[in-house]
Amino acid sequence: MLAAVFRGPGELDVTEVPTPGAGTGEVLVKVGANTVCGTDVRILRGEKTRGVARDFVLGHEFSGHVAEVGRGVEGYELGSPVVMAPAIACLRCHYCKRGMENVCVNKRIVGNVVDGGLAEYMRVPAEAVSAGNLFVAHEGIPPEHLALAEPLACCVNGLGNYRVEMDDTVLILGAGPIGLFHLQLALLSGAGKVIVSNPSEDRRVFAKELGAHVVADPTAEDLSEVVSEHTDGLGVDVAVICIGLPSLVNDAIRLARKGGRVNVFAGLSGAGWSEVEANLIHYNELAVTGASDSKRENYDTALRLIESGRIAVDRMVTHRFPLAETVEAIEKSASGEGIKVAVMP
Repeated sequence: MLAAVFRGPGELDVTEVPTPGAGTGEVLVKVGANTVCGTDVRILRGEKTRGVARDFVLGHEFSGHVAEVGRGVEGYELGSPVVMAPAIACLRCHYCKRGMENVCVNKRIVGNVVDGGLAEYMRVPAEAVSAGNLFVAHEGIPPEHLALAEPLACCVNGLGNYRVEMDDTVLILGAGPIGLFHLQLALLSGAGKVIVSNPSEDRRVFAKELGAHVVADPTAEDLSEVVSEHTDGLGVDVAVICIGLPSLVNDAIRLARKGGRVNVFAGLSGAGWSEVEANLIHYNELAVTGASDSKRENYDTALRLIESGRIAVDRMVTHRFPLAETVEAIEKSASGEGIKVAVMP
């Protein structure tokens, strides 16, 4: 079969490899689509090395159909559409036992150390099958739409940390795929007003079409004035950082009202350091949280949101590439053009 094998920074080998089979407890998936994530870009550039192996198949946002069921596996029928939560937690460590499997110290991630979805077939490990990481989806939904359950699940996890309450004013910093998911989740949660900040006119227009009440260009407008105008000078109830720019952490802290919530959702570029005005956290009693990966329950929620049509994914996949052009697909994603790029084996 054809697969995109990561050999090291700057080296992605789209080549023929042996087609795997489903061993005891395993399920073999014929991949229908794998959407490209910013993490894939960072791995290929050598910017993300922690927990990343070499000579593995890249890709963790994928969907497909059951091609083979291993001995001892129940609940999966040949041809059924499936998606997978890619973080395989140990379910035994301190964090797993306390409901924080997303930060499991022993977790293995598909597309990082386990062969992922940028291939014609993907073998789901037995421990992932038995833990319930593989979900059966509704029939009739395009595979590239189902693949978006993974990034949406991460956003659902983040939402649980920062919370949106009825009639809140929410500021979304960034209108890439992640920012657009947070926008929609905020609206579903009852936000009274959502402000989206992004330099790209196309993405501001798209955010507006998805329901943003206010959009702003931070390169041409004073965002503090925009926020002040729409919050009677108080600041926003919630600010979510969806672009990995360290300077945005301080911006978000300054734009939140007293008692507000700030979420550092995006991983920050470089060494990840950000100098913040900590006294604002102190005197304004701000709650500052992060977000890392997702739990199986978040993935289940994300899948149901997509299946029900409550999250608009139909327009978010703007580019599609065959598997042989995986390198071009990742380059397209890195360029910032469009919204989501899908590789369709």
